[in-house]
Amino acid sequence: MVTAEELAHRAEKVDSEEFLQLVMNVTKSLREEQGQTGNLKVRGGLVTFPPRGEAIIVGDLHGDLKSLIHILRNSEFLEKVQGGVNASMIFLGDYGDRGIHSPEVYYMVLRLKEAFPENVLLMRGNHEGPADLLAHPHDLPIYLHREFGEEASGIYAHLRELFDYLHTAVLVEGRLILLHGGAPSQAASLEDLAYAHEKHPQESHLEEILWSDPWEDMVGTYFSPRGAGRLFGEDVTDRLLGICDAKILIRGHEPSPEGFKLNHHGKVLTLFSRKGPPYYNDRGAHLHLDFSERIDDVKQLMPYIHKF
Repeated sequence: MVTAEELAHRAEKVDSEEFLQLVMNVTKSLREEQGQTGNLKVRGGLVTFPPRGEAIIVGDLHGDLKSLIHILRNSEFLEKVQGGVNASMIFLGDYGDRGIHSPEVYYMVLRLKEAFPENVLLMRGNHEGPADLLAHPHDLPIYLHREFGEEASGIYAHLRELFDYLHTAVLVEGRLILLHGGAPSQAASLEDLAYAHEKHPQESHLEEILWSDPWEDMVGTYFSPRGAGRLFGEDVTDRLLGICDAKILIRGHEPSPEGFKLNHHGKVLTLFSRKGPPYYNDRGAHLHLDFSERIDDVKQLMPYIHKF
């Protein structure tokens, strides 16, 4: 049985050839998921889950290897999934950048996806965005070069290809909608979530999904100080929840001193799993819950938020 410590040890010792092969294997796996209709229904960038099974939801990691190891230990995900338990781990995106262990974190999450393809979902964050929406500074190439030398540019090119196959949204039927950033204010149907990547840049769905942030005491949207995406009000959240037939929006993207925060009268939960600089949040958090439980308000999720 593989453990979190064994995965981390492999990540610290991986050479360029193995890393590149892993990236290519997972890219192929993600490509083949399209149109899947088993336990996971995959349509474009939208994954639909039935409301059952155990789930661990992980926010932004940004190269924080220590936090990833902690989450794997604390959740006992590896032990459960290798023991036949119906458990899933959903990552909300932003695996690298702004953390010296970005290559190791990518290795671990990709190895998890390769080993347990139906149990691990990798979502797209703004740090995995298309070239015209990429976050700055984007220092992943620096960390790859430090780790792999001259082979880094080829690895990075293949990672960029992989980014295009990461999931845009995850819907737990009748329960939750998961995005990296925010509610797309112009979306009119689930098709707009599923094919946001294909409609970009003509339509704003992908940009808002990857970059937007909830804001209190406003209606509609407003220019974001991030320079991409929008600040969005509770009415935009309500519209998205209606389209998705969901009760709660779970997202990452935004640091919080406690590792999580609530918005829009209990309809939005933000998770941030990275600790320390450059965000200087005192704690990280992840969510561990049973999808079969009926939850109508973020406050009902409070007992399932694990701060560390």
